[in-house]
Amino acid sequence: MTKRGAITNLENIIDSRDIIARLEYLERIERDDEEEEEFKLLSAFAKEAEDCSEDWLSGAILIREDHFTEYAQQLLEDCCEIPRDLPNYIVIDWESTAQNIRVDYSEIDFSGKTYLVR
Repeated sequence: MTKRGAITNLENIIDSRDIIARLEYLERIERDDEEEEEFKLLSAFAKEAEDCSEDWLSGAILIREDHFTEYAQQLLEDCCEIPRDLPNYIVIDWESTAQNIRVDYSEIDFSGKTYLVR
């Protein structure tokens, strides 16, 4: 069981501003063993991610690798790259599309799970 507000590698999408805020909070308190472990893991994750993303302070999105296909589909539908009124006989290969988009992302390990950040 994780403490309230903890950021773990179970989340599909993490905003860098949430990591920044959580680390600031953990720096201010007297941490128990669980919070100390979270602080170490989150600090290492943040350091690596910050090096990969120019948008770290303003809000970089980190996507768990096994959620990336869904993320890519939602991203393309939201930015109108894919018309919403496609006939049902047209099928999009979202896995291949996600792989094509993935070249713009860097991989970062967060406690054994891979996250992607642009």
